[in-house]
Amino acid sequence: MEIKTNKINGANAEISAIISMDEVNEKIEKIAKQLAKTTTVQGFRKGKVPVSIVKKQYGQKLVEDAEAEALREVLSTGLKEMDISNESLIGEPNISQFDKSDSKIEVTVKVAMRPEIDMGDYASMVKEFDKPVVDDEAVTARIIELAQNQAELVDVKRNRKMKSGDTAIIDFEGSVDGKVFDGGKGEDFALVLGSNQFIPGFEDQLIGVKRDEEVIIKVTFPENYGGDLAGKDAEFKVKVNQIKVKEEVEVNEELAAKMLEGQEDKSLESLTAQVKVQIENEAIAKLYNDDLKPALLESLVTGLQFDLPNFVVDQEIDMALNKAAGSMSEDEIKELRENEDKLTELRETFRADSEKSVRATFIIDSLALAENIKVEEQEVMQTIYYEAMQTGQDPKAAYDKYQEAGYIPAIQMSMVEDRVLSSLLNAKMKEA
Repeated sequence: MEIKTNKINGANAEISAIISMDEVNEKIEKIAKQLAKTTTVQGFRKGKVPVSIVKKQYGQKLVEDAEAEALREVLSTGLKEMDISNESLIGEPNISQFDKSDSKIEVTVKVAMRPEIDMGDYASMVKEFDKPVVDDEAVTARIIELAQNQAELVDVKRNRKMKSGDTAIIDFEGSVDGKVFDGGKGEDFALVLGSNQFIPGFEDQLIGVKRDEEVIIKVTFPENYGGDLAGKDAEFKVKVNQIKVKEEVEVNEELAAKMLEGQEDKSLESLTAQVKVQIENEAIAKLYNDDLKPALLESLVTGLQFDLPNFVVDQEIDMALNKAAGSMSEDEIKELRENEDKLTELRETFRADSEKSVRATFIIDSLALAENIKVEEQEVMQTIYYEAMQTGQDPKAAYDKYQEAGYIPAIQMSMVEDRVLSSLLNAKMKEA
């Protein structure tokens, strides 16, 4: 067996070998003798089956097993020569050449390794920044907003014109071409003006209407509206029965005690402190997600250079290509199938972004290891369950759907990335 190795770079290597058919035949003989000791053939006692009978019975399977054993030896010897451990390999070795003749087999095996990344002083790549400042006015406004969300609706005593934010208690009857349609009628319906709960244009035409007034509202159903009403003009007879608004709230100790019911400290000071932290966290999250995290990841990807496993990059390119194919016409896809050069040219347009994505993945993986950050699958499940409940979905059905689609590892990696970048940024946040 002749073996040649080529360690292309820190993430890719190639092993070439010439395996003589004599070696393959020796392995066939050895495997057949081993089978002869254990196999059962009618007419022969176990362990006494002639090798010739075993060869006849197993035939091509013996050849395949012998060739597989030879390939394992090629891989093992090649890795040993290049001082590459099995633990550092990524994915399965790729047999890029397997040319078989009467006298020999010429084979080439490509392997990919997890790249070694010199992280250096990665913390110095994170720039310091000031913690977002939350003023007292914003805190007071949020407390009022939270209190009004829980406040009761009260009648507007003065018969004034309605405005955005008012709740109109209305009777309505809708018709198309003079005929009332199913679901187009309601009595004492509470509609918050400006909520966009009704068809576009409906709520706008109630602005300025007073209590006890009757109006005709003309609207057009959107083209994407379900059923037979899509795109049709409609008229609604509307009578305003009442105008309601949320009762006004005053920020004081009484309000604090009401909002902090069940807590030990029900003071206005405690409420203010809690709301301030909530607004600060929202501001930090927005700053992180909109600006600092993308900038930090870009800085890490640009600043940390290392070799990438070719097959991982190719997989990323394949995913980008498949996504692009989803918006192509049948003629465009047919042309790509028939024109290999054009397909290659298109694939290359995704290379730079794919390499960037793969580089980012390995960097986050290394940072997570360095920072001892982990996200267990149980946490992923809890996150999916929580988001499903927030949107009124069945939590288990949502999780099963993600699991069947193979999205769990991607969600887990996204959570790791978020936690790693947040950890690095938190360490550089300065109090104002």
